[in-house]
This record gives sequence, structure tokens and C-alpha cells, in this order.
Amino acid sequence: MAGPSRDAVLEALRGVEDPELRRSIADLGMLGEVEVDGGRVDVAIRLTVAGCPLKAEIQTRVTDALLELPGIEGVRVTMDAMSDEERQSMRSGLAGGATKESPFDEASPTQVIAIASGKGGVGKSSITANLAVALVEQGHSVGLLDADVYGYSIPRMMGVNRPAVMVDDLIIPVDSMGVRVMSIGFLTEEDSPVIWRGPMLHKALTSFVTDVFWDSPDYLLVDLPPGTGDVSISIGQLLPTASLVIVTTPQMTAQRVARRAAAMAERVNLDVVGVIENMSWFIAPDTGARYEVFSGGGGSRLADELGVPLIGEIPLESAVARAGDDGRPVVVADPESAAAKALLMAADQLVARLRVS
Repeated sequence: MAGPSRDAVLEALRGVEDPELRRSIADLGMLGEVEVDGGRVDVAIRLTVAGCPLKAEIQTRVTDALLELPGIEGVRVTMDAMSDEERQSMRSGLAGGATKESPFDEASPTQVIAIASGKGGVGKSSITANLAVALVEQGHSVGLLDADVYGYSIPRMMGVNRPAVMVDDLIIPVDSMGVRVMSIGFLTEEDSPVIWRGPMLHKALTSFVTDVFWDSPDYLLVDLPPGTGDVSISIGQLLPTASLVIVTTPQMTAQRVARRAAAMAERVNLDVVGVIENMSWFIAPDTGARYEVFSGGGGSRLADELGVPLIGEIPLESAVARAGDDGRPVVVADPESAAAKALLMAADQLVARLRVS
């Protein structure tokens, strides 16, 4: 059998996407020399940075695409780094790339959803990670901004153990389970405390919004820190079209504290669209009996007070914590669990709520 034509090889390579930029390697200028000798093909790939953490994935994608062509007998992929000029050209050509203003203004097609709580320990970050993955499973493109600067946990929950890549002054978020993730955890050492005052926090958050290649996702979820401090105020300024979902537990004490997050939202002109109650009940695995571990009703009372729907009641399950520790949200790790089903339903309710708000 005759080997493939050069045009057929180039067309196959054009269909290969960079795993993080989600653009054709040909359109990005990553495709170097291509030599076709009968059934053997040599391809040179120009990486954005020499230590690209996904170069093995790119090599696999290139090889697999070419091996599908009839007549291919062997593929050799070599890799080198782009020159400064090539990288600058790619950076300037990325549609939706960073500007020095927020790309999420009133003209943006992205629905921004900030997830807030009045206090820590209610499972806000776990809810955020699971909602992000659930939205991807519904077919949406999703970004996830971990703005919980002092208590960041999204990288661990999303199974991310490598830093974001920089292309000149453009930050490429890390892709995990189809979600584009950006966190202060990518810029610090493991377990290192973040000791920043307000102006430094605002500058970092501004960079996370304006200098990251978010690429206009359908939804951008923002994991806010608990309480009503500087970060929440900055997010209100940087993401003025954001909607707010408040996470609480059934306890009246937690509900009253969560009410302060709603008051903060009103002060910075964020629209509260719903309440999610976490740890609503516990089902004994041996008997199937349902127990309300905490005094019930906090979520529904808060929703009634705010005049918004209670879009989710998530049961207390050890599978949720295990999945988060393992870096695979429970909607992926154990989709048949009661908690996963409740979280998937909450994602459905959230999308429906945003369509009519």
C-alpha cells in the first residue's frame, strides 16, 4: 500500500488540538517541519515552553492521529521550544486572551457564578468542584477560579498537581476533567501559608481574571473564601455580572451566618440566585435509616428569607470527602451515590435558574 500524501498528513495534524489551549496545533503555530517518506512520517512540534508538562500527551495525540491514516508504517515526533518571536505571535493571536480589563463584562457570553458561605467548614469548595464537573458532564465549557486565597483546596479536589503554564504574560489554566482551573495554589509551595494584605490580594485576583486565558467558557465558577472580607469585595468589582449561590448547612447558626454573605452580595451588587444546603441528612449504610444529624431547615429558611429557590439538598456521605481527597469529585468517582445524584440535580436546577433570572 502506498503511503499517505503530504496533504493528507497535514490535514490529519490540523485536527490535533493542544490539550490546554484547545486549538489546532497548526493554527497555534506549533507545527514545525513535516517530512513524508512513503509510509514513514517525521513531525516536528514547537512547544510553548521547553518544560511543557503535557508534551507526552501532545506526542500521543499527534501519533494517534497519523496512525489512523492508511499506509502509515511509522511516526517519529520530535519536540523543541518556540522562539520568543514565535511565542509572542501565538500569544497575540489567541482569541479571548488576556487584556488588562475583565473579559467578563456585560457583553460576555459567560455566566459567572460565585459560590459563597458565611463560615468555613460547610463544604463550599467541595460543592463548587462538583458543580463544575457536573456542568461539564452536561456539555458546557467551564472555568473554575479558586479565589479562596487563604484556604485554597480546589487543586487537591480537582486532582491537579502541577502548576499553570505561562505564555509570556498569559496564564494558561490547568485542565482537569474538562474544567479549566486557576488557583493561588499554583503559585505557592505545598502547604505554604498565604500572608497577604488587601492590596496584594486584589492585585492577584485581578491577574487571575484579566491575565488568564479563560477562552469565554459557558460558565465561570468562583470559589469564594468564607465570610465577607476583601476577596469578596474584589470579586464584586472584577466580575460585576456574577450571580451568587450561598452554601449553608441545616443548622440555624450556620444559616444566620450565611445571611451575612447575602448581605455582602447586596452591598457589592451581586445577585443571589439560590441556596444549597449541604450535609442535609445522613443515611445509615447498614439500616438505610435517615438521620438529620444537624437541626434541620436552615437551607430552606435562608432561601425563603432571600426570596430565592433552594436548588440543592446534599446528604452527608463519606464518599464525598474520600473523592475530594483522591482528586476526583464524587459526581465522577461515585455517580450513583445519593450525594452525587443530589449534586447533579443541583447543577440542573442552577442552570434552569440562570436561564430565567
